[in-house]
Amino acid sequence: MHDWAHIAIRSAGAITILFLITRILGKKQISQLTYFEYILGIALGELIGFMSIDLESPFMYGVMGLLVWFSIPYILEILALKSNLLRKWFDGTGTVMIKDGKIMEDNLKKERYTADELLEQLRIKGVFNVADAEFAVLEPSGDLSVLLKQEQQPLTPQYLGIRVAPQRESQTVIIDGKIRDEPLATAGLSREWLQTELEKIGVTLENVFVGQVDSYGQLYVDLYDDMLKVPPMNQKPLLLATLKKCEADLALFGLSTTNEEAKRMYEQGMEKIKDIIGQVEPLLKR
Repeated sequence: MHDWAHIAIRSAGAITILFLITRILGKKQISQLTYFEYILGIALGELIGFMSIDLESPFMYGVMGLLVWFSIPYILEILALKSNLLRKWFDGTGTVMIKDGKIMEDNLKKERYTADELLEQLRIKGVFNVADAEFAVLEPSGDLSVLLKQEQQPLTPQYLGIRVAPQRESQTVIIDGKIRDEPLATAGLSREWLQTELEKIGVTLENVFVGQVDSYGQLYVDLYDDMLKVPPMNQKPLLLATLKKCEADLALFGLSTTNEEAKRMYEQGMEKIKDIIGQVEPLLKR
């Protein structure tokens, strides 16, 4: 067998083994690099390289090396799940970089962090003014977590005392001009509804690259033809206006009648409509 063919076969085998090892170790190895994962990644990369092109060494020696480098981290991760001390030792702990709005210079020196590097990480998090940060910690993965000061935090419905309904995830019902029945059923909708919505905006199914239905049952489409303008489909303001018109009509009916019983009925209906508007108005104005 030619050397190039031998190298190709060894490389394919090494990649397959490495893929299986990565799948078993889990997504954590990909999403974050602690000290241990960093060392593990370098070692596995070196082993794969040697296994692929070092024809003088038996392939199984490389496989044994990979198994050892896989087994030790795997066992240690299982032990770390049960031991806080091992977790701190292998994963490390976070370092406070900003506390009570003040930069912790000693901790910056400990992590060999310059002021410029800290400012860069803050900008990555969208904080361009150090005075806006209340607390910041350098995570073991090297990522900087930032807590803004109370006055700099964005307003939320809870902070304003507004009740909002739970929001479901959007369902992607069209991809590459083809209807996906499972997400459509999850949204509680049918193909007939989808075709009707497409007809309303004057779009053919074949021209839709991506179509999504949000938690309010509104369809968003992205078309292959970027020059074609899609009219916005927003029925929430119309619904709010209809509810307010009903409230006004009930008030008018109450004023126009002389029958006391009918007047009370209209007033009760108006109060119920007003209560409904108060509950749904935050949702319909979004």
